[in-house]
Amino acid sequence: MNTDILQKDLQDLENSGIYRSLKALDSPQGREIILEGKRVLNFCSNDYLGLANDARIKKAAIEGIKEYGLGSGASRLVCGNMGPHEKLEADLALFKHTESALVYSSGYMANTGIIPALMDRHGVVLSDKLNHASIIDGIVLSRARLLRYPHADMQALQDILKDIPAAQPKLIVTDTVFSMDGDRAPLKEIIDLARCYDAIVMVDEAHAFGVLGAHGSGLVEELSLEGQVAIQMGTLSKAAGSFGAYACGTKVLREYLINKSRSFIYTTAMPPALAQASRAALKIIIEGGPLRRKLQENADYLRAGLKGMGFDTMNSSTAIIPILVKGSLQAKAMSRRLLERGIFVQAIRPPTVPIGTARLRLTVTATHAQEDLDNLLNALRTL
Repeated sequence: MNTDILQKDLQDLENSGIYRSLKALDSPQGREIILEGKRVLNFCSNDYLGLANDARIKKAAIEGIKEYGLGSGASRLVCGNMGPHEKLEADLALFKHTESALVYSSGYMANTGIIPALMDRHGVVLSDKLNHASIIDGIVLSRARLLRYPHADMQALQDILKDIPAAQPKLIVTDTVFSMDGDRAPLKEIIDLARCYDAIVMVDEAHAFGVLGAHGSGLVEELSLEGQVAIQMGTLSKAAGSFGAYACGTKVLREYLINKSRSFIYTTAMPPALAQASRAALKIIIEGGPLRRKLQENADYLRAGLKGMGFDTMNSSTAIIPILVKGSLQAKAMSRRLLERGIFVQAIRPPTVPIGTARLRLTVTATHAQEDLDNLLNALRTL
């Protein structure tokens, strides 16, 4: 391996403002964290409800370790299928109003396992241009024809669907809350088009699970679309404060994925203690109406303050609030200056977002106090 070539590529990334590096936390997740020895306000985390360090979830995980040990020892199809996995799946299916559920070890593994299991080179997958990278990678692995429609553009989606032969298998995949923009997918319209053109709908509820809907089930619940989405995927690592992901749908879908989804078949099962922790988190989410209201209040307050200062927050309507900066070097400099003021906000740059749309990606949580939000706004005024 020629490391000189690698070093040159890294230097090119640095010069263009898109070089990435790791920062170490010396504390649990929370509104405040210890970042490389310094206490800072945290506006980066997807821990929307503040459950990642919740005593009830930690207790469930500890009890799970005591009863089942730490590792699961094997894939679930060998000897790693334990009671907590199946109990979590039953809880998720009930929560999502589906016949069944299947747990994966991460959201990336879910998307790169579900899509190739369902689609092959004979099919077509229609994907919003701002869908998460794991969705795109799942489509590529499936070898299906990938057709991307402009973000949330339903006329463009319809025009694409019109040109696909009626008999060709079609899957429409969309995030329900877009992870870098913080806006919602036009899910009702997508379902209507899918019905007209005989397409299957799959949603990624990663940033909606625990946050949207009367009971926190996601955008599908918020829009009363239960039973109209074939595959509901989501993660347990954000609002649930745990780890892992799920696919919810029919019993037949579950059995099919067990037999066809390579990222499920060929990986060690989720540690059972994490399944126990996720079950505890699910109970909190179900009863978490006040937490969700506080989260939305915080998001609305911060968004209004940013708009009042002239910042472009794009079409955000959730706890994810971008500040569009455009230039990667500028976004990186703003992030650095905020950190100097004791506020941690990451700069998001290409290829995570399209070229020319670099931004600060703010996330608020239910645990942030108004004083925290005001501190962030005041710091932004001084940049």
